[in-house]
Amino acid sequence: MSDPIVILTEEPLGADDRVNIERLVDGQDTPLVLLVPANTERHLLVDFLENLSLLDVAKAFRELTAHAPDPTAERAEAAETLAVSLAALEGLGGGVTGEVVDGGAVKGLVAKVKELGAAQAVVITRPHAVADTFHTDWANKAQDQLGLPVLHLYAGSGFIGDS
Repeated sequence: MSDPIVILTEEPLGADDRVNIERLVDGQDTPLVLLVPANTERHLLVDFLENLSLLDVAKAFRELTAHAPDPTAERAEAAETLAVSLAALEGLGGGVTGEVVDGGAVKGLVAKVKELGAAQAVVITRPHAVADTFHTDWANKAQDQLGLPVLHLYAGSGFIGDS
């Protein structure tokens, strides 16, 4: 059995994501460990600028005035994302396991990679214009902390982020 691959996602994975991970596993019996953060720890200003950059002015101001999300609702949403994603990756590699992580997405990824001695980490997100441009996205942060390459894929596509 080969070293596990730890995958961090903020989005429910689908068929396109399965194809990407299938190519990565390449028919080997690599165990896959999927992590979904209970709280994505988005920053209000970054989200505001990102929505403006996408010309979604209404959403930018709606989120600017929104209240803090309910932790129970966030955890339930993360659990649903995990269930959908596990189903999408079922049967790949040497099996797929997963968990909802608390205490920060990158911190959870780094801890799991170190715990398992994984040689590879993957981050799957939707594009985040500001974070991706300034290399403050999860993949770049994890790569800086781990000292190993972290593959950054955009959810639902074959596009690779710049990490």
